[in-house]
Amino acid sequence: MKLRVGLGFDVHQLEEGRDFYLGGIKLPASKGAVGHSDADVLIHAICDALLGAANLRDIGFHYSNKDPQWAGKDSKYFLKDVTRMLHEKGWKIENVDCTLTLENPKVNPHISEMKKVLAPLMKISEEDVSIKATTNEKLGYVGREEGVNAMAVALIRKD
Repeated sequence: MKLRVGLGFDVHQLEEGRDFYLGGIKLPASKGAVGHSDADVLIHAICDALLGAANLRDIGFHYSNKDPQWAGKDSKYFLKDVTRMLHEKGWKIENVDCTLTLENPKVNPHISEMKKVLAPLMKISEEDVSIKATTNEKLGYVGREEGVNAMAVALIRKD
């Protein structure tokens, strides 16, 4: 059996009046993330963690923000497709552990719903998806509510 770990990180600027997608769901918020797709920073970080673990480059390589076919795309598509890529190479996702950093909105009330959405896309149980959230204690771009970031670690296995 072979195990690999991958690390993913993503950041998006926040802007008034935009929809805010996080972990595959739309959150009630006055600001939303700016991006080429739906700008779901959590899913993007998870994709990069999985792709990195399998040595398959990164999300920008597979879904370029210069390609109009991905404009406004639901990021759940990317996660499902990344999972397919890993399975084609013989990899099984064991677990992901994620941390979100943002001041608002509060994420904890939505984590259970996010896990329900994300787990089936990766063909793992909700128990194998960990999502944590923290603030940046009002420091930097996150503290000023100008941006949001996410980190993810993924463990994959090949028998």
